[in-house]
Amino acid sequence: MNHTELVEEIVQIARLAGGAIMSIYGKEDFGVEFKSDESPLTLADKASNDIICEGLEQLSIQYPIVSEENKEISYEDRKNYEYHWLVDPLDGTKEFIKRNGEFTVNIALIHKGEAVMGVVYVPCLQETYWAVRGAGAFLEVNGKITQLHAPAFKLSDPNLKVVCSRSHLNEETQAFVDALDQPELVPTGSSLKFLIIAKGDAHVYPRLGPTMEWDTAAAHAILQEAGGSIIDEESQESLRYNKENLRNPYFIAYAKKEG
Repeated sequence: MNHTELVEEIVQIARLAGGAIMSIYGKEDFGVEFKSDESPLTLADKASNDIICEGLEQLSIQYPIVSEENKEISYEDRKNYEYHWLVDPLDGTKEFIKRNGEFTVNIALIHKGEAVMGVVYVPCLQETYWAVRGAGAFLEVNGKITQLHAPAFKLSDPNLKVVCSRSHLNEETQAFVDALDQPELVPTGSSLKFLIIAKGDAHVYPRLGPTMEWDTAAAHAILQEAGGSIIDEESQESLRYNKENLRNPYFIAYAKKEG
């Protein structure tokens, strides 16, 4: 099975997971718990994770699964993976709890440290984003499919649209924004921040704070195929996956940056 065929199955799995999330979204009690790092966990996170893992395990081609909600796999076991799935079953749990609709289902395929396929489903909007390395990035809404192209820009341009988190705007991020010429802030939750850039509605997203690999991988594949990039602030190279520590370095996501 080639990856272009495979992505169609991943899209269906993501939509099923999104349906399970929405069935819980309509309830009064989300069953909120708190993990050891004080981040929230809901019944929707668990239901989505179960559907995704079960779906991936039924595919004709089998890869290991690394998910935010699964038991942690040691680096000794992970380091030899050629391919593996990287899953965030509900990115934006805080947004889910706030009921603002800005949460997503994220499934990525990692090959030797690079995100080579990504599917992001937005349950509240019924929007599906996907990309396969070398085959472009796409958005499907109401049965209509459009190819995504990130806009070309220079950091010196005035009035750049800067995506920022609804929950995180620290001193480093503020300093980055202040260095730009009359920027316009676009507050957004979850992996939607990357997708807004991929579809041409923003130019840059500085994330100078902690994230995990599963927070970025699926959207990274999509943004990259749309012509954008996610650059490690320290190495100035593309963000890598399946590191010994699954925490991402600080990074900046760009549309089609020139100069």
